[in-house]
Amino acid sequence: MRKLITNARIISPGIDLPNAAVLIKDDRIISVVEGNNLPTADHKIDAAGKMLMPGFIDIHSHGADGHDVCDDSIDSLRHIARRKLQEGVTTWLPTTLTQPRDKLKSIATKIAAFRDQGGLTRCPGMHVEGPFINKEKAGAQNPQFVRLPDFAEVEELHSIMPALILSLAPELPGALELIEGCRALDITCSAAHTAATSAQIFAACNAGLGHLTHYGNAMTPLHHREIGVIGAGMLDDRLMIEIIADGIHLSPDMLRLIFKTIPIHRLMMITDSVAASWIIEGEIQLGGLEVVVKDRVARLKEGGALAGSTLLANEGLRLLKQVTDLPLTELVKVTSWNQACSLGLDHVGRIAAGYLADLVLLNNDFSVAKTFVGGEER
Repeated sequence: MRKLITNARIISPGIDLPNAAVLIKDDRIISVVEGNNLPTADHKIDAAGKMLMPGFIDIHSHGADGHDVCDDSIDSLRHIARRKLQEGVTTWLPTTLTQPRDKLKSIATKIAAFRDQGGLTRCPGMHVEGPFINKEKAGAQNPQFVRLPDFAEVEELHSIMPALILSLAPELPGALELIEGCRALDITCSAAHTAATSAQIFAACNAGLGHLTHYGNAMTPLHHREIGVIGAGMLDDRLMIEIIADGIHLSPDMLRLIFKTIPIHRLMMITDSVAASWIIEGEIQLGGLEVVVKDRVARLKEGGALAGSTLLANEGLRLLKQVTDLPLTELVKVTSWNQACSLGLDHVGRIAAGYLADLVLLNNDFSVAKTFVGGEER
């Protein structure tokens, strides 16, 4: 069946086409058409001038609307995925927390079952955040379950459900060997909850480190005599940078500084959303820790540390546009294309012939009008 989305403002990396159309057959984009000479189709959808962009790729998200990946429940995963679709996310990496080994195995099994059921977001893999982190930088990760790097544990999880990203502290004993082992399995390692020096980050890059997790948070700061993880991220072009674009985890000025100093092809917007997203006020659990949500900000009940974010993906794009004033043809790289390139996700992240019809239709205020996965409205 051929579908035609008409009267759209099509925004893709390097492309901003007003009054354009997308022809879809089955789950793929057949062509992008400018002007009024439209091809025939079995079904037409009038975009009414709204923005049509590649569906967002959220590579770091723990939960939404009272549900968490670590609930160890397929129903929770499906609930989170439905909320993600309402944010315009078409590809999602369910993200775990620092938990016991057997619990992580069970969670991985549930994620694999969720992937196999299909029908919601795409789920090419999972993001394992922890448990190999630095207790001094645990933040909202449960220090009770922190442990030293163990490649056998990663292999076991990866055999159950592909681990596309492993977030760890690269200064820990055995971390460099683990990073090298992960590289052989095509697992991208990311520095997280780390007290590493810049030299330790550079050494980890030599071993295969590729990302920095929730940049600026739970990592060593920039100092003029030791530039830390933040400075290493600015200097080393081998590193892709996760940014939480909520204006809280990174202030608007910090976001402007990041976009001024780091090439845009290295930046990836994430939500790092937890069960508190979609909730304005209330209390949730995060990896066994109590979290209070007030004015859509989640903090640990004990100590007050930020406990993940409540960011919705479409709101993150809106803030980035307000803060940076960069053209959407550039910012769209940060919401999907860079993630696809970094993780080797084929045929997503662009609106072009041959790509999957994973699309989000946005109103002018960046609220989500429709989300399509493989050409099907979800």
